[in-house]
Amino acid sequence: MDTAERLAAIEEIRQARAKYWRGVDACDGELVKSVLAKDCVLEYFGCCTDPQSGVDYLPAMNVALRGRDQWLSDGMARFGIVSVHQGNQSEITVTSATTAEGVWAFTDRMWFPPGGEFRHLVGWGHYHETYVVEDGAWKIATTRISRIRVQVE
Repeated sequence: MDTAERLAAIEEIRQARAKYWRGVDACDGELVKSVLAKDCVLEYFGCCTDPQSGVDYLPAMNVALRGRDQWLSDGMARFGIVSVHQGNQSEITVTSATTAEGVWAFTDRMWFPPGGEFRHLVGWGHYHETYVVEDGAWKIATTRISRIRVQVE
């Protein structure tokens, strides 16, 4: 793989990650599924746990989805949750013509319906991922979230 091919792969991976976050925030399950590998493994264990306090603010989110068909079309909207994800500072390494790995710094914000324990959650952390070429396009194969901080109000 030459430099131009490697850079093109990195850009396609960046586009896939951006579509994932847009799909999550827009509750567009088909968009999310379009960038997931058929047999993807998405691990969200501890995704809303603040490592400073040890408090897990959303234990129901501690799941692993195996296969893109497990992604639910309406996402968090069914619970009345609105989310906004901002990803940046990607570190992507192309490991072969059909595989890559990456780490993304991100911030996410979630607003919850009235009457719950809290109304707003803000988290900072990293997505740790692998990618594969499937059906001629780069797809997210695995993802795992590590947190730096989670705050609620």
